[in-house]
Amino acid sequence: MIQVYIDADACPVKDEVFRVAKRHGLKVFVVANGRLSLPRDPLFELVVVSGRFDAADDWIVERMTEWDIVVTSDIPLADRCLKKQARVLDPKGRVFTEDSIGDAMASREISAFLRDMGEMGGGPKPYTPQDRSRFLNVLENQIQALLKLQRSIQPQG
Repeated sequence: MIQVYIDADACPVKDEVFRVAKRHGLKVFVVANGRLSLPRDPLFELVVVSGRFDAADDWIVERMTEWDIVVTSDIPLADRCLKKQARVLDPKGRVFTEDSIGDAMASREISAFLRDMGEMGGGPKPYTPQDRSRFLNVLENQIQALLKLQRSIQPQG
């Protein structure tokens, strides 16, 4: 069964994930460092991890499988999940792949270096309605691809 894991701290698309997952009957694990409000539904489970650095990441990586979808903007977490064959997308609808994760990791390091040197300021670009729409489309496509794959390997009869 497909499950969705949300790296929930500061994730702007939780409601969108809930809506799509509900439509498909998918279990969603919302992993956070603190309490969050979730819709009352047995499909949605809040997992509050310790404040230890990377506790949420570790919890997700220990449990997800190649049949799961992970929603995160955390590049190192995306890399770890890809190594376990999960499908990984960020809240703006970018799908991380084995081919793209190296560039993403390098860009992250360059940005951190420039921020440390005082050459770059500010944060990420504001989240837009187009980002939300792209995310919904990509999430639906990833679910459909996994469902199709599951049907193709299930014995017929």
